[in-house]
Amino acid sequence: MVESERLQAALRHAVSGEVRFDKGMRAAYASDASNYRQVPIGVVLPRTVADIVETMRVCSSRGVPVLPRGGATSQNGQAVNVAVIIDCSKYLHRVLSVDAQAHLARVEPGVVCDALRDAAAAHGLTFAPDPATHSRCTLGGMIGNNSCGPHSVMAGTTVQNIERLEVLTYDGARFWCGPTSDADLKQIISKNDSQSKIYGGLKAIADKYADRIRAGFPKIRRRVSGYNLDQLLPENGFNVARSLVGSEGTCALTLQAEARLVKSPPHRVLVVLGFPDIGAAGDAVPGVLAAGPIACEGLDEAIIGGLRSRGLRLDDIALLPPGRAWLMVEFGGDTEQEAVRKGKSISGSLVSDRNLISRLWTIRETGASATALNLGGKGPDPVVGWEDAAVDPMRLGGYLREFQALVQRFGYRTSLYGHFGDGCIHARINFELRTHTGLTHWRRFLTEAAHLVVKYGGSLSGEHGDGQAKGELLPIMFGPELMEAFREFKHAWDPQHRMNPGKLIDALPLDANLRLGPEYKPVNIKTRFSFLSPVGDGFVRASEHCIGMGKCRARAGGTMCPSYRATHEERYSTRGRARLLAEMLRGEVITEGWASDEVKEALDWCLACKGCRSDCPTHTDMAAYKAEFMSHYYETHPRPRQAWSMGRIGEWAPLGSLFPGITNFMANFGLTKGLAGVAADRTLPRFASRTFRSQFRATGKGEPVVLFDDTFNNHFRPDTAAAAQEVLERAGCAVELPARRVCCGRPYYDYGMLDEAKRALERVLQVLGPRLDAGLPVVVLEPGCLSVFRDELRQLMPDDPRAARLAAQALPVAEFLNKKNFNVTTRQNKILLHSHCHQKALWGAQADIALLKSSGSEVLAPDTGCCGMAGSFGYRPQHAGASRRIAELALVPALAAAPGAAVVASGFSCREQIETLTGRRTLHIAELLAGR
Repeated sequence: MVESERLQAALRHAVSGEVRFDKGMRAAYASDASNYRQVPIGVVLPRTVADIVETMRVCSSRGVPVLPRGGATSQNGQAVNVAVIIDCSKYLHRVLSVDAQAHLARVEPGVVCDALRDAAAAHGLTFAPDPATHSRCTLGGMIGNNSCGPHSVMAGTTVQNIERLEVLTYDGARFWCGPTSDADLKQIISKNDSQSKIYGGLKAIADKYADRIRAGFPKIRRRVSGYNLDQLLPENGFNVARSLVGSEGTCALTLQAEARLVKSPPHRVLVVLGFPDIGAAGDAVPGVLAAGPIACEGLDEAIIGGLRSRGLRLDDIALLPPGRAWLMVEFGGDTEQEAVRKGKSISGSLVSDRNLISRLWTIRETGASATALNLGGKGPDPVVGWEDAAVDPMRLGGYLREFQALVQRFGYRTSLYGHFGDGCIHARINFELRTHTGLTHWRRFLTEAAHLVVKYGGSLSGEHGDGQAKGELLPIMFGPELMEAFREFKHAWDPQHRMNPGKLIDALPLDANLRLGPEYKPVNIKTRFSFLSPVGDGFVRASEHCIGMGKCRARAGGTMCPSYRATHEERYSTRGRARLLAEMLRGEVITEGWASDEVKEALDWCLACKGCRSDCPTHTDMAAYKAEFMSHYYETHPRPRQAWSMGRIGEWAPLGSLFPGITNFMANFGLTKGLAGVAADRTLPRFASRTFRSQFRATGKGEPVVLFDDTFNNHFRPDTAAAAQEVLERAGCAVELPARRVCCGRPYYDYGMLDEAKRALERVLQVLGPRLDAGLPVVVLEPGCLSVFRDELRQLMPDDPRAARLAAQALPVAEFLNKKNFNVTTRQNKILLHSHCHQKALWGAQADIALLKSSGSEVLAPDTGCCGMAGSFGYRPQHAGASRRIAELALVPALAAAPGAAVVASGFSCREQIETLTGRRTLHIAELLAGR
């Protein structure tokens, strides 16, 4: 520990970026998307290239291992190690330049693939490699892994798309490298410096092993395993940069990269072909490739069936032709006619609509992650562990049949999918990794699977690299002579063997350091939530939902994870928080259990937006985990002031509404805000002069319906409730309120007051019970309240039949009115709809959009993400700035792009945020329908 403290002090003295050796950071970086776990020494988040250089200098002077890490979506364990992790994704993520004429881009290592592709798209170009994780994987990580993706059929893997690299070695050598002429090579070797020694060693390897490299490397595009020694051969121009691609941070660190850009076909179509089985789909690949596609992906019934059984993407699945296996083949052209002509050259269902194409691709991109957990919780989960072998696509059908037979012979089940156009097959297999017997069985399977790949002239890794999972198996593929060549290559770059040691070459045993191996003995704990789940109940099982694919780190699109998007802080991503909770249950790094300040701090930044419930492929429910953790944490810690001022707003709002003028004056008085824990520059909502309940009069006749007058629309925005009453009565309903005022208790959850939340729900059920028994619908105005009735209520009171009735009978305004075929009239020509995060996560905005469109108005429903307010989150001093940044990511630009549109936002917090930041008036959907 003393040595670690000295290292940390030396790094902090030398580096302007962040040096983080705390338990929370180490826990968040202990796992990637693989089966492996290794707790790092510490993490450095460099702000400048100089920071990287200084970090390497300090570590090298002490012999400390170093691991450069990108988006950590690696599936073979190469992004975890007992080392100092250098993560460039937080600060060094710029596209430095795009040379459209030369088709080149220069980037920092932390740039996300999609950011580069967006910059290139402005010039009609693209960076061809596009893994399924393209929204969050970094170029540095893609270079380390030699990443690929569907469009490698069009333009190759990362190695073919890197021109030059600026690299840094462990001993401090820094230089640009790329293709090297004989004259340049002679000059470099003559310098007698670190670079000359490296180049001399590489030249010796090329000379010594040239014939063996030519004979022993598989002649397939997706040979990702091993080092790219073939790039050092004369016929490949002694390309040192490309020899480093795929080296997984075991040789050098990338400071900058010069990437090749290719023309992006402006028009694309997708042809989907159905087959009776996956082998038949593989047999069809040679004929498909002859038609010149730019992508050819395959997937089997196990993926589609898994999505069906979970009720996911059913509308998209309905677009697939009949079959039990499918090929998705993309064609591109300069014109739509050209793309369609190419697509019609093969027999299948042709799709030209861009929206439908995107939906079909999403099946492929999310299917494997979405089905990564075993429904019912019986037996092992499908996991990575033999994930991405590649063979000659001309022989794919035969390989698939033999591989399936091998899987069945070992008693496993699998789903098969992948980049069939390049012969790269992904398999999620239900390996038993938690017992020693299971590991022995797994080892035998991996050995036979490796020999099968070699039989078909393939590569053990066709995309995800070797890391720890494949490193031990490489001798089966390459033999002893090439393995020695690999060792010499590693030694030329890293003679001290301090760069990501134990990965790829001389790798640690493939069954060591398993995250959920035989030594995994999590603490079994009692919780307030039931954590009911189709994949197994309980908090431990819930914590295993996250498989590390990092979709929560995507910086655009969808809702999750707003605090990560505002901070680029791993601990504030859904994945980072899940890792912290897993480490808490393990009890090794985080030893304080429910009392952990590190876990509390990470969860305190969670907006409980529930975006992960829908956006995360495995539906990790971080909002529930947060509420559960906080309920235990505050058993031993005092709750913050906000818990009393905002968490208990349902209790004190009726008192404040008795004297609204005085309450409003005091609420926004500086001293009061300070005492309440409210940011000084935030204005609190104003109490209305009269509550809705005090002015309510039942006037309608017809079908009885209960209007739930929640705390916010009763005390602060009664006009919304009045508008809802008017609209419901126009729909032929007799509106009534609950027999007495009740609150759903939504604000309690942010502060872990689950006992109070449960009591609030018991009061709701007691008051609404007779009307629920009578079958009356309950119209709920506030999405946060409705989400309580449809979500938390089930988790807190799973065995109460009244809870099930309320969850079924509670409806938002739009759903209810659509059922009534309500005739909508509005004076608004253009409407911009911003949906509450809980609505997006749990029931969607389709009913709102359909209802508003029936008026004949133009309805805009852009992806506005999270508003950033999230109940009390945006009012807290420590979060107020992030709250604004979150709104400015998607919501504020969407509003600015529609200056004349009426803004419909039904969430109370959303309305407060929009009106505060933009000055735009907002309308609840009920107000718009009432013509307010």
